[in-house]
Amino acid sequence: MILQALDLKKYYGEGDTQVKALDGVSLEVERGEFVSIVGTSGSGKSTLLHMLGGLDNPTSGKIVIDDKDISELKGDALCIFRRRKIGFVFQSFNLVPSLKVYDNIILPIELDGGEVDKDYIDSVITSLGLSDLLNRLPVKLSGGQQQRVAIARALATKPAILLADEPTGNLDSKTSQDVLGLLKTTGEKFNQTIVMITHNEEIAQMADRIVRIEDGKIV
Repeated sequence: MILQALDLKKYYGEGDTQVKALDGVSLEVERGEFVSIVGTSGSGKSTLLHMLGGLDNPTSGKIVIDDKDISELKGDALCIFRRRKIGFVFQSFNLVPSLKVYDNIILPIELDGGEVDKDYIDSVITSLGLSDLLNRLPVKLSGGQQQRVAIARALATKPAILLADEPTGNLDSKTSQDVLGLLKTTGEKFNQTIVMITHNEEIAQMADRIVRIEDGKIV
C-alpha cells in the first residue's frame, strides 16, 4: 500500500450554507497502480487530489503516503515531503518560461539540493520522446510537448506517487491519447503509482481502476 486516505472530510462554511466538498472519502492505492478518479464538475475530485498531495488540509480524516501520515507534517517539513515524494502534473503545464526544457525537468532536484541521476533522467527523457527538444524554451513547444516535459519533471525526483490533475484538459483528443499512453508506459517502466483525475471517460479507461466520486462521496 502506497497511499491511504481515511474518512476524509472537507467542509466549507457552517449551518445552512455549509458545503461538503468531501464527505467521508476513504481510498487505498497499491504501489505501481494507475487509478483514475472520475466525476462531474463540482463532485469533489479536485479537492480530493489537493488533499492527497498535501496542497490543502482536510477538515478531518488522514492521508498516509509511503507509511507517513502527512497530516502530521507542517510548513517546511510538508514542502520537503511533497517535493521528494509526490510528483504533480497539472492541466496548465506550469513550466518556467525562462528555462530550457532540460532545466525545467531537473528543477525540482536542484531546488532540493539533490544530485541529478543522469542515467535515470536520460531514460525518462528518451521514454517521453524529448531528446531533440532539450535546448528549447517552453514557448517553442506544442501543448503536447509541454505536457510531456511536465511529466518528465514530475518523474525526475523518482516520487513515490504521481498525481495528475486533468493532465489532458488543454490538449486535443489525439494528443491526449498520445500523452496518456506515454504517462501509462513510463509509469509501468519506472514502477510509478499514478492517481489521475479526469472528467473524460475515454481517458479514464486507460487506468487499471476507475473510482467514481459524486457530491463528495465515492459511489
